[in-house]
Amino acid sequence: MIFRQIRNAPTGAYSYVLGDSNNRVGIAVDPVEESQDVLLALIGDLGLDLHLILLTGAHPSAGRSAASLRSRTGAAVIAGSDCKRLETDVQVAHGAYLAFGDEVVHVIGTPGNTLCSVCYRWRDRLFTGATLLIGSCTNASMPCEDPGTLFDSVTTKLFTLPPETLIYPGLDANGRTVSTISEEKASNRCFSNRSRDFFVTLMSA
Repeated sequence: MIFRQIRNAPTGAYSYVLGDSNNRVGIAVDPVEESQDVLLALIGDLGLDLHLILLTGAHPSAGRSAASLRSRTGAAVIAGSDCKRLETDVQVAHGAYLAFGDEVVHVIGTPGNTLCSVCYRWRDRLFTGATLLIGSCTNASMPCEDPGTLFDSVTTKLFTLPPETLIYPGLDANGRTVSTISEEKASNRCFSNRSRDFFVTLMSA
């Protein structure tokens, strides 16, 4: 198992590299355009062949970064189903899985932040993009398209995962790099002990 987290300091955005150490196959999750050279250098140092680029949402910056990385590596761009605003090679629905080498990533459909948002579950880790941040929720740089649906996605699909599941977000909300489902259910200011109506009002303010 190979796992690396890359933080882009100016934007606070996180990218991830996952790899199969036996077959030397890798994937990138939410690559950040400004960190692309760092990501490619890391992939080279790890001796990985990049096969897939996974996007958690349909934000324009994600599309630009993925297209650039695809042109440099030949890796396929993967996004959620009905993702009309991005150029993708494959669109995946809730319940799908993606194999790289001997490893498997499971797709969890989490519409709301964008209508085709997804999260990716790999082993004990969950990559949430802007759907669920540590202690918080999506910010002004990635405004929410459908707050009610986002609330439903988080509370019915993510908060029902095993409590020890590790959460790796796409954005740095408060200087932390990882959380757990248990912690977010207990203390996330947007979702913990909140009603759907409260959340919709909060996101619409």
